[in-house]
Amino acid sequence: MVGFLLLAVSAQAQGTRAVSGTVKDAAGTGLPGVSVVVKGTTIGAATDVEGKYRLAVPEAGGTLVFTYIGFITQEVPVSSQASVDVVLREDAKALGEVVVVGYGTQNRREVTGAVSSVNMEQTRSLPVPDAGQALQGRAAGVQVVGSGAPGSNVTIRVRGTGTIGNSDPLIVIDGVPTDLPLNAINPDDIATMDILKDASATAIYGSRGANGVVQITTRRGSEKGRLEFKAYTAVQQATSTVKMLNSAQFAALHNEIMANNGQLQNPAYADPASISTNTDWLGEYFQSAPQQNYSLSYSGGTEKSNFYASGTYTDQEGIVINNRYKRYTLTLNSNNNFFPWFKLSNNLLLSHDKKSSGTVDIRNAMAALPVQPIRNPDGTWAGPEGQSNWYGDVRNPIGQALINDNTTTGYNVLGNLSGEFTLLPQLTFKTTLGIQAAFWDNRNWSPQYAWKPIANEFSTLYQGSNKSITKLWDNYLTYDATFGEKHHLTILAGTSAQDNRYDQMNAAGQDFVSDDAQQLDNATLMLPSGGNASDWALFSLLGRVNYNYNDKYLLTANIRRDGSSRFGPNNRYGTFPSASAKWRISEEGFFKEIGWLSDLSLRVGYGITGNQNIGNYAYASRLAIGEATFNNTVVNSVVPVVLPNADVRWEEVEQSNLGLDLAFLNGRVNVTVDAYLKNTNDMLVPMNVPVTTGYSDIFVPSINFGKVRNKGLEFAVNSQNLTGALEWSTNFNFSINQNEVLNLNGDVPLYGGFGQINRQKVGYPINSFYGFIMNGIFQTQEEVDNYARQQQGADPFNSTRPGDVKFLDINNDGQITDADRTYIGDPNPRFTFALNNTLAWKGFDFTLFLQGVEGNDIFNANRVFQEGMAVAQNQTTATLNRWTESNPSTTMPRAVFNDPNKNTRNSTRFIEDGSYLRVKNVTLGYTLPQSLTQKVKMSSARIYVSGQNLVTFTDYTGFDPEVGSSGVDLSVYPLARTLSAGINIGF
Repeated sequence: MVGFLLLAVSAQAQGTRAVSGTVKDAAGTGLPGVSVVVKGTTIGAATDVEGKYRLAVPEAGGTLVFTYIGFITQEVPVSSQASVDVVLREDAKALGEVVVVGYGTQNRREVTGAVSSVNMEQTRSLPVPDAGQALQGRAAGVQVVGSGAPGSNVTIRVRGTGTIGNSDPLIVIDGVPTDLPLNAINPDDIATMDILKDASATAIYGSRGANGVVQITTRRGSEKGRLEFKAYTAVQQATSTVKMLNSAQFAALHNEIMANNGQLQNPAYADPASISTNTDWLGEYFQSAPQQNYSLSYSGGTEKSNFYASGTYTDQEGIVINNRYKRYTLTLNSNNNFFPWFKLSNNLLLSHDKKSSGTVDIRNAMAALPVQPIRNPDGTWAGPEGQSNWYGDVRNPIGQALINDNTTTGYNVLGNLSGEFTLLPQLTFKTTLGIQAAFWDNRNWSPQYAWKPIANEFSTLYQGSNKSITKLWDNYLTYDATFGEKHHLTILAGTSAQDNRYDQMNAAGQDFVSDDAQQLDNATLMLPSGGNASDWALFSLLGRVNYNYNDKYLLTANIRRDGSSRFGPNNRYGTFPSASAKWRISEEGFFKEIGWLSDLSLRVGYGITGNQNIGNYAYASRLAIGEATFNNTVVNSVVPVVLPNADVRWEEVEQSNLGLDLAFLNGRVNVTVDAYLKNTNDMLVPMNVPVTTGYSDIFVPSINFGKVRNKGLEFAVNSQNLTGALEWSTNFNFSINQNEVLNLNGDVPLYGGFGQINRQKVGYPINSFYGFIMNGIFQTQEEVDNYARQQQGADPFNSTRPGDVKFLDINNDGQITDADRTYIGDPNPRFTFALNNTLAWKGFDFTLFLQGVEGNDIFNANRVFQEGMAVAQNQTTATLNRWTESNPSTTMPRAVFNDPNKNTRNSTRFIEDGSYLRVKNVTLGYTLPQSLTQKVKMSSARIYVSGQNLVTFTDYTGFDPEVGSSGVDLSVYPLARTLSAGINIGF
């Protein structure tokens, strides 16, 4: 049982006297479980089932504090009275939690769809640099995968991956659908974040609601002026670094690699123990990286007008050397009630960021040989010199990270202006003009150098300029009326128009007069330049009806009709309906007898949504420019490459949802359970195009022929465990999802990823791993001879030998071929979970946030190279357990040059369990008492220390198990452990 009863202190205790009384609501009903505490002490009690309490107070008196979930806290001074009766008033804000849905808001208990809300007060007190990271682990059914690269955006999946195409949810910020990355938003500026998950909630967004909708509402002003300053500084470190061989270990391994293939050994490695150079390339590649963040905001106004303004600065270095991100944001929001019939509001977000780095290639840093120095004796960058089979061919990764310059500079504008007119007491009209403007420039500079083994003969500069402008105009009427005492009806109807124009240009030059003059005009050789533009437009009709009978039976119906330029001419328009209902069982007369269960609601919903992220001009033929010869004359030509498909349309998602909402112990424990079935119909898959058509059979159009199913269960619990002097709240969520491809274009699978490791096939999850099954390691030649033929031959140095991997002969034909490949893993987790505990006592606050996934597989592609033991590259220390005649390993094969048995082919050898439990955040803070802060004219002051990604419990052997939705770890930038300290001050 979650919750507690404070033990009453005996009235006979020395120096105290007894005080008793009752606590009731406005209707005169006794409230059980109300916390009664003597302010400033640990003396307390709780009311019984009739609302009565009894406790001891000091003889000198004191102040009683009455606290109850859903009611306003009340303080009552006591001196000599023996009885204190109070009436608690409902907290309208707590009872009426507002949830942002499409084109409006709803009271939480009126929501009929599946909507998760993130408590931004919890994330606002933590040192989280962007809104995407603030979302991770906070909502059931929402998987957020981050990256350690500074300024990188997160990947969000709502209720699984629904398509082999774009599965990103729609982001809506202050009513404007946008593709602005979440890393451009300061989480301190966010008031609410609501995730619409099922079709009954997302159908109002029609052809853009298939993958869920993330609704972000930024903060507004208030009548009471408040100035806030927040700052923190942090240091980041790699959470787990893969252990690589030192010089002596590598030299011994390399000798073995060459000997096992009859190759000459490197004389320099004749005595491995005598090698003096021992470079830790990964140790030099990673660093302890500083980070700092400053935020200043002001909220103020009058009864008729208010505004909110904030500015932030973020400076983050990466854990990879010469890797940095800077961001500046400015937010300006206002509300103005000019007349009783007219309101005007605006939202404006400006952001500027700069990402800079050298060449980031973590796998190259793993591969560099420890026997080679970073710099030559003369200070120049060193590199492998000599035979590549002895010294390798990996360019100096430290030098490339430091001298190459890759920079992206971005400017973003997101804003809207809304006017709301009250036409009648029940009828309002709202019009919104919105704009998103994004400008970003790319610059890549690679200087000339003469490093070994391959010189960079010419300096090269690439520059690109990009511009994207999106405009929005929404208009809708809202009718909101109550009939009698029990009927409440809300009707919304309107239009939405949005369009986008994207332009891009690029140019490159080579061989500069001087590397100090890094401008294209100074290049002696101009490389081919390019540029293109594209646009799209969307026009929609939308409507919604909400009906509430006696706060007991609630119905919601949505419909949207979209016309999109991305759809083919034969399917330009689509209709997306949904309906949902909610039965608040707890409002029934028979339910009043159940005192321990304070709320019980049943929800059911069904709807159809679409995914229009299919790219621009998917219905048209793609033309290629080329050259042709006529009458011995070369002329320019235009050749159609991709067959047009005028029937292409949105990917359709059909979703059913069944939900249950429960509240125990007078609202102190709230439970939400949702079960869903989500079918993606008409998923876009490549069309089979025969070459006889004259079109390419490689570059082919997409057709609506695929189908994917996601089904799952979501479970969320929010509880107030302790509410007295010691406060303790818990948030827990748990999600199960099963993903399966039900149909493709015929029986031909689709391949992708590293070495075609990912395969889409009917009956398996999206991005399933496909390859061979490792069936042990050959221990004797007799075992090799008696097994299925793998790589047989007369040359003993180029055939299967003892110590090689034994692959399973699935079809039992006596030989190992591509026909023996099969399903070997699933990158999709079976379930995800998160647990957050927050405690507060006498100004101290403590947060412990755990997050994890279970049941997903990772293909560790780094190991293909760094445990291949076939070429002159450094290897992980796991290869110290390699097979030899004296060490008959059953997990690590022999070392042999050129890998004649293809031990490194895609197989279960490199599949690992990606499950993990992560201590995502631990924070300890202290809020100074007001008696102290008021002396220096501050309203509040809090200091804290925090740790992010502190510890990860996992069996995964790579840098970090959070590798992305494909499940392939190939030079993935790992998450960093972050230790920070900060201060929040309010005036």
